[in-house]
Amino acid sequence: MSELVTGEAVALELRPARLPSRALAVLLDLAVAVAVYVAVTIVLVASTASLDVAAQTALSVAAFVLVLVGGPIAVETLSHGRSLGKMACGLRVVRDDGGPIRFRHALVRGLIGVIEILMTFGVVACIASLVSARGRRLGDVFAGTLVVRERVPVPAAGFMPPPPPWLAGRFSGLDLSAVPDELWLAVRQYLTRMGQLDPRIGWAMAERLAADVAARTGAPAPREVPPPAYLAAMMHERQAREARRTFGSAQPVGGAPAAGGPPVTEAVVTPPPTARPMAPPVPPTAAPPAGPPTAPSRPAGPGVSRDAASDGRSGTGFVPPA
Repeated sequence: MSELVTGEAVALELRPARLPSRALAVLLDLAVAVAVYVAVTIVLVASTASLDVAAQTALSVAAFVLVLVGGPIAVETLSHGRSLGKMACGLRVVRDDGGPIRFRHALVRGLIGVIEILMTFGVVACIASLVSARGRRLGDVFAGTLVVRERVPVPAAGFMPPPPPWLAGRFSGLDLSAVPDELWLAVRQYLTRMGQLDPRIGWAMAERLAADVAARTGAPAPREVPPPAYLAAMMHERQAREARRTFGSAQPVGGAPAAGGPPVTEAVVTPPPTARPMAPPVPPTAAPPAGPPTAPSRPAGPGVSRDAASDGRSGTGFVPPA
């Protein structure tokens, strides 16, 4: 892995292309260029048969320069460093600072490539690539460019192993509030990548992280518990508490709180007021009773106050608080 620093002081981690992939890309480019050159030569020979030898030689040299030299320069300039062979091998030509190349970079690479690739059959280019720490040939050195790999294998997503069953709930009574988020992140990254680490380095890292967690929780790992299992159990306990805090406890109302979780308070639900059946409508033919109109007396229901039922006022179904 090579670290390039851009003009904005940003470090880029790029993987330089090595000699085998670069040689394969050059062979593919040369095969395409030679095929095009042969086709152009056949067309020129057929169309310039009536010309003299000097004119035919000049046209042959011009075709050689345009196809085998100008063609790769134009392709790399227009594609920003991706010729046909480099596209097939997953490579790209970039500047030393990681930016895309321009015409002057492709021109210097193409002109020097005629000497170190075409005239010496690639011997000079192979020696320069083997000597260079980043696999650069002479054209890359003079042009200030670098061939990097674009298709880098992506590692599989890390899987955090669960704690051993005999450690489940063992650290439920600890206070984990003193452990900072940065330490939890470091523990999680270690657990997801411990299979990719060297055994000795991974064990030393686990011991250091376990010591940091124990110093903040006041509960060191027991002797029979290895540091990776201790970290997995602590991380599992923290995730369980976060899940209970986010989604709530699944315990019944009034039950005992979960181990290490917040106390469960009993929720009191007020039932809705009982619906009162409506009185049947008075027929239009019924005569009103003699005397002053009085409101019919109704029994005091669950939603009507006793005073409202006694003095004839209709209740609203809701008793305001005192």
